[in-house]
Amino acid sequence: MSTHASNTTESTADSTAQLDVLGDECARTILVATSGEPRTAKELTDRTDSSSATVYRRINNLLESGLLSECVRFEEDGSHTTAYEATVDTIRVRIDADGIDVSLLGSAESA
Repeated sequence: MSTHASNTTESTADSTAQLDVLGDECARTILVATSGEPRTAKELTDRTDSSSATVYRRINNLLESGLLSECVRFEEDGSHTTAYEATVDTIRVRIDADGIDVSLLGSAESA
């Protein structure tokens, strides 16, 4: 079971930052891994070929860009841990004369 918690990091909904984050393979792996269910940093480190320090940096980048959120995962033994989950399942990029716009859509919005 998980409970959503607000990001403690200030969100930068800047299109350039979001595209930069998505350009990193480790960040994309984290985003995919957290799209089905919340995962801890250790679980995410196990899924990537990266060090835990790299995974934490990518988690922070994803949090800051609004692509990931923190939640609390409660274990059966009563303990709890911080986990992370993707906030979007669809990312739309629009390019026009005004520049580049990135739209982040959750499952309800993209249907």
